Amino acid sequence: MSYQALARKWRPKNFTEVIGQSHVVKALANALDQDRTHHAYLFTGTRGVGKTTLARIFAKCLNCEEGVSSSPCGQCSACVGIDTGRFIDLIEVDAASRTKVEDTRELLDNVQYSPTSGRFKVYLIDEVHMLSGHSFNALLKTLEEPPPHVKFLLATTDPQKLPITVLSRCLQFNLKRLSNEAISKQLEKLLQNEEISFEKNALHALARAADGSMRDSLSLLDQAIAFSDGNVSDKAIHEMLGTVPREYLHKIMQALSDSDAQEMMKCTHELAELSADFSSFFEDIIEVLHQVALAQAVPSMLETIEFDADIVKQLVNSFDPEDVQLFYQIALIGKRDLYLATTPQSALEMTLLRMISFRPASSTERNIDQVKTAVSLDNKPSVTPPQKNLEVKKNQNTLTELEENYEIWAELIENIDLQGVSYSLASNCSVDSVMDNIVVLHLVQQHEGIATEGAKQRLEDALREYFNCDLRLKFDISNDELETPARKKDRVKAKIQSQAEKNAEEDDAVKALKAQFGAEIIEGSVRPIEN
Repeated sequence: MSYQALARKWRPKNFTEVIGQSHVVKALANALDQDRTHHAYLFTGTRGVGKTTLARIFAKCLNCEEGVSSSPCGQCSACVGIDTGRFIDLIEVDAASRTKVEDTRELLDNVQYSPTSGRFKVYLIDEVHMLSGHSFNALLKTLEEPPPHVKFLLATTDPQKLPITVLSRCLQFNLKRLSNEAISKQLEKLLQNEEISFEKNALHALARAADGSMRDSLSLLDQAIAFSDGNVSDKAIHEMLGTVPREYLHKIMQALSDSDAQEMMKCTHELAELSADFSSFFEDIIEVLHQVALAQAVPSMLETIEFDADIVKQLVNSFDPEDVQLFYQIALIGKRDLYLATTPQSALEMTLLRMISFRPASSTERNIDQVKTAVSLDNKPSVTPPQKNLEVKKNQNTLTELEENYEIWAELIENIDLQGVSYSLASNCSVDSVMDNIVVLHLVQQHEGIATEGAKQRLEDALREYFNCDLRLKFDISNDELETPARKKDRVKAKIQSQAEKNAEEDDAVKALKAQFGAEIIEGSVRPIEN
């Protein structure tokens, strides 16, 4: 017996075998069981998600000799005939090859005749958007009022190209792209039935490459089985697809956690030697950072992570949430600008170095020695940047002075070691009270989102170091318009900007240009000169 492709062998034969389209299956099943079927259905969605498969199952449900229901027997001549493509009353049309109006009229000439052997005559028109305008016009009248023994099932990947007059005459169902998890689980089930050995990470890689299409994933799996000689391993899949083995993703994310640029560069050179798909690797980095962010926001999601679980759990503890958000944004921009770089390798390297360079100082200790090593990759002695002498800054004010004069808060936060989100948090707070080494800060409600646990802890640590005492911070969210250092800065900037615009308007040269040439100052173009 000749070999049958997996995509054909494992095509669903009833609604219970369809995966990932429960919203469509439920509607069709209810319509069949309640005898409320429409005369025209439109199935839309990307390739390989089950449009024609659902249409064939629906035709089987309508013509099963056991009666119309959502559960066809699968054994009668009608069911077997539809499964094998030999049922005379299921007329399948490829609109891409029959676009002319003559083809459509020839098709419609037979609509009036009763079914030959089935209960309904079913017209399945695939890629219906390829029909010409005249063909649609010829179809409209029949589509609106077909004989009672006729059903139209239309399928398309591009519903925007269908005339609104056609859309209004059909019940439309939009099929979703399948999730990677759904595809990989189906592949796992299939391989178990086929008794073929596999690795789960390999199936996940296939699911990602399929991009939401179950049919594409089965075609890739067929190729993978042949390529790997019946052992679908992670290494074989990455070699076949030209994608990056997961071990490199783990190495680079670990190096990012350690701020180890030297290890990063080593990995990128090895990836270049493997002729890796750097665009796909950017997607891998973005996906892992997304999982880390979700796990930090909702810790219970750690239990649901099936792939890359080890590295995600490690990064959850290694990165502050603001670090993850920064890295995610840098990775997105790096992928967007990938093709602007001289080489994909250099694009990845610059993106990773950017992550290290812009990573804010945090409560998670950074390995400064490794950063210095990264700066001096040529093994030349590195120059240690001058460090801030915190003992200059300590005890300039006592906690008692802060209690007596809350106005020193704006000056205070400029003299303590704050960066990034923690500085922004302090700038948007005002002191409410100081009592028994407890400092209560008012925070404007609109800035509540920046009050992460990491930012609050860093602010508290910096204040402890500055005052040299064991103080604690409490935050009170306020709806009032508070006077904060940030608000004061904005007010000063606005005043400076206003003065700059006024000076520009009164400038003699500007006045002359206006008078002689009708010149105008473009709004927003004036910038104050900074000292």
